[in-house]
Amino acid sequence: MTLVLVGINHTTAPVEVRERLAIPSARLADATRTLAQQPGVREALILSTCNRVEFLTIQDHPRDSNPPDLLRFLHEYLAVSAATLEPHLYEFREREAVRHLFRVASSLDSMVVGEPQILGQVKESYAVARQAGAISSALEPLLQRAFAVAKRVRTETRIGSSSVSIASVAVDLARKIFGSLRGKTVLIVGAGKMSDLAARHLIQQGATSILIANRTPERAAQLAGQIADQISMQLADGPIAIHGAGLACTTEVIPFDQLHAQAARADIVITSTGSAQPIFLRAHGQRFMERRRNRPMFFIDIAVPRDVDPSMDQVEGCFVYDIDDLQQVAAAHLADRGRESAAAEAIVSREVELYLERINSRDAVPAIVALQNSAESIRQSELERTAARLAATGAALTPAQQSAVEALTRSLTAKLLHPQLTALRKKTED
Repeated sequence: MTLVLVGINHTTAPVEVRERLAIPSARLADATRTLAQQPGVREALILSTCNRVEFLTIQDHPRDSNPPDLLRFLHEYLAVSAATLEPHLYEFREREAVRHLFRVASSLDSMVVGEPQILGQVKESYAVARQAGAISSALEPLLQRAFAVAKRVRTETRIGSSSVSIASVAVDLARKIFGSLRGKTVLIVGAGKMSDLAARHLIQQGATSILIANRTPERAAQLAGQIADQISMQLADGPIAIHGAGLACTTEVIPFDQLHAQAARADIVITSTGSAQPIFLRAHGQRFMERRRNRPMFFIDIAVPRDVDPSMDQVEGCFVYDIDDLQQVAAAHLADRGRESAAAEAIVSREVELYLERINSRDAVPAIVALQNSAESIRQSELERTAARLAATGAALTPAQQSAVEALTRSLTAKLLHPQLTALRKKTED
């Protein structure tokens, strides 16, 4: 069996390619089952986030062959041509696949190095794959080790010391655009984890009005309530202090069917939904500008697939930033974390070696156990034969003598087996 990982991420493919491979959470279980049923695939896991889509598999094809089943799956299930995919795909096998998985789980391969969301996303993909019956004896220990490595990186380095995520980078970009978010109205479209994180950072940066729209009104109301609770906690000792100024922040839920009618109220729109089609089109931008009397409106789209049609950026007064644009902002955080990243990389490298040694040793276990059992059977048989001969001549051993012979034969057996057991373990390591 061969461990094979194929995927694309923010460094190998632009968002217009990533969004074509993105698999929504509602389809993830079906996609994972379908992948696991491909000829030659024994086990499978799919990780689909805004910055990467990766397919981790255990395959039984020869190590020196290409993985045609996996490429066929990408082409047929996702309806994307091989010509579109191949320039952006990367593939890792065995050791390098283990290393890549450990780095991803530890947030060393993220757009924002150290962001904490990726580990949760890997765990969610693991839970889906396990429930779908796509994970068994090979991927199970590998993924459990990946979670442990990520925890160790978090514990032993300061790579996640400051709260940095795609959502925080989006808010940081908004602040840089306006200089300050004081007095600004922000519309959050979508009420998932990214939206919750964005809202928290908006409050910290001084936004005074947060509008929330979501297809499920109950979820929007829940997010508004969470934001209100956070505001209340911060207001316990007085108004929220942002850069020395006292500010208050309000929240309001907008019915989703009124989204386009009320979106023009916002100076900044942050979108993070699971929609398969754009929510905001160029025509919407033109109407927004008429209502705002050409006051600028900024769209920060952190969804994949994108929520905002890129052509809206051509409307005068509308400025659109997608998730790839956030890489420039994220680069500054990467420079600050260079030393901690090096320490984390060292942990990952050591953990890769330890994991592979463990797996290799496990491969030798059946042969080692068989050899030990065979030797023990011979030892017991010879002891019984010797005891019977002594008893027949009336020279049976005393209990003390029996104990001494038992210890002697065990010691001889262990010493005679040692070179063979060592050779078996070395053989698997090689």
